[in-house]
Amino acid sequence: MHIVGENIRKYREQKKVSQEDMALALNVTRQTISSWETGRTEPDLDTLHRIAQYFEVTVEELIYGQRLKEPTVIRQVVERKEVKNTVETGTMLGVALAVVISYVKWNSIGWAILHGALNWVYVIYFAIRYL
Repeated sequence: MHIVGENIRKYREQKKVSQEDMALALNVTRQTISSWETGRTEPDLDTLHRIAQYFEVTVEELIYGQRLKEPTVIRQVVERKEVKNTVETGTMLGVALAVVISYVKWNSIGWAILHGALNWVYVIYFAIRYL
């Protein structure tokens, strides 16, 4: 994870801050900053968060050197309103069909409830598996 140290140095130099000033702001020693930048040691997660706040960047930018431009495929699908509406409509229609068909076929509300419940189990499985 030597790249984290390189990114810390890059952001520090962009901000035109000395190691001493940065150390003072983060309540660490100048030697600690130097150790991070040379890769001898690495900041812990809490310190990474504080460093990111100090430089006004994300922790991702400190770790990877750049902000992730594209959100993940899962987030793209979940955030698309039409996909959410389609899933919700399909779910409700599927449960309703399962209940109606079960009741008509077996003339029993028990079977209808069972098939409606099984449909919901499938919906939950689908949501966990693919969303």
